[in-house]
Amino acid sequence: QGRNDAHGTARAFELNRFHQATGGRAHSRRMQQQQPPANRERVDGAESFPLDFTAVEGNMDNFMVQIKNLAQSLYPCSAQKLDQDMKLHFLKNVSVTCNDGSPAGYYIKESKGSKRWLLFLEGGWYCFNRQTCDSRYETMRRLMSSTKWPLTRTGTGIMSPQPEENPHWWNANMVFIPYCSSDVWSGATPKTENSDYAFMGSLIIKEVVNELLTKGLDNAKVLLLAGSSAGGTGVLLNVDHVAEQLESQGHLGVQVRGLADSGWFLDNKQYKFTDCLDTISCAPTEAIKRGIRYWGGLVPESCRQAHVGEEWNCFFGYKVYPTLKSPVFVVQWLFDEAQLTVDNIHLTGQPVHEGQWTYIQNLGQELRSTLRDVPAMFAPACLSHELITRTYWMDIQVKGTSLPRAIHCWDRSLQTPPARGCPLHLIDSCPWPHCNPSCPTIRDQLTGQEMSVIQFLKHLGFDVQKMAQQQGMDPSTLLGMLNNGN
Repeated sequence: QGRNDAHGTARAFELNRFHQATGGRAHSRRMQQQQPPANRERVDGAESFPLDFTAVEGNMDNFMVQIKNLAQSLYPCSAQKLDQDMKLHFLKNVSVTCNDGSPAGYYIKESKGSKRWLLFLEGGWYCFNRQTCDSRYETMRRLMSSTKWPLTRTGTGIMSPQPEENPHWWNANMVFIPYCSSDVWSGATPKTENSDYAFMGSLIIKEVVNELLTKGLDNAKVLLLAGSSAGGTGVLLNVDHVAEQLESQGHLGVQVRGLADSGWFLDNKQYKFTDCLDTISCAPTEAIKRGIRYWGGLVPESCRQAHVGEEWNCFFGYKVYPTLKSPVFVVQWLFDEAQLTVDNIHLTGQPVHEGQWTYIQNLGQELRSTLRDVPAMFAPACLSHELITRTYWMDIQVKGTSLPRAIHCWDRSLQTPPARGCPLHLIDSCPWPHCNPSCPTIRDQLTGQEMSVIQFLKHLGFDVQKMAQQQGMDPSTLLGMLNNGN
């Protein structure tokens, strides 16, 4: 009996905590009608009450954590770790392959109760001729071949099955499509006698979707095609193809949307011009012009018509986005490390001199202006690359709103008119890298030590006196702001 009492008290405590988390409102008639019969081993003092869910709208993250704690305290067996990894499936259609001719595939964790599907395109640069592809094959073979892929993968960030890490999408059907085509997900060229490599990125997506239609995607309400880096650009290139593919097969009930993370590149002038000897020193336009020919790359039809003979333009977000029919949410750091790399700004060891500093600030301004007319986006002023699959993706905020919340607001806005206090056009207005206090931690690339914002800016050659003058403020005020991370 003593043990039962203790268990009952713990249970009451969990319920009370849960009750507090939901705002303590207890007056919903609808919920009262659904009350379960009185608990058989009723404990004195453990109060039963109706649960009202209206109060949790704005605090879904906390709510999900409480629900989980509650479930685990009531049913100890549910605390056992469920098998939540995604499992590898090779494509049944073996003619659709990675660069080296090995079968392409996908990882999947099904969620039978859910009609939402999240398909994620992995990133990892590209190669654009025999020389850069041979070199990639030597150093990054898993991005060109499936021969050494692990049998399972664990989802993180928006792919996580844990509500604490992924408050709105944790219960979706998760599909991770590894990148092994090196063509920014655009190619449709098989390996032949005369060619060394296959480039079949866009066909891999098409084939994965066909297979998923036999696993429940045919009954889906929402298919979110997401991707990071080259995968983010892959979303912009393929989201309309996927919508047309489902439409042409009669699956009209599935809403296809895109989520493009760190794939909105600019075809700007490099800080210092370099020849295209390798992937990272080659200017973005040059690399894509060469690549599109080498890969037999496909671009969305409406964008192709707008840029006949110059289809390379469609690899750049601000040019392809206006031609798309499907809704797309854009996630983009204002100071993207991959963009700076192809622009020949290398932030290692040496302090940055004034010309580079000006270039970095201008990059932020250019990016900001290309995003002006994008209704749904999240653009923090940080120096970083990729976000949606990072475990810390919930911690970054723009104007007080986190990315999961902004994506949730966007989801809702596509169903009903946008709710007040649910923003989805979020872009930092402060002018330099890491002026947003929620930016990810910066580490010194040589020592691995954490750096404060002010150490980092000094390392970049940031001149406090000069910057204060430009901003029309007192240097000590600016220093105070920087020390607070503002």
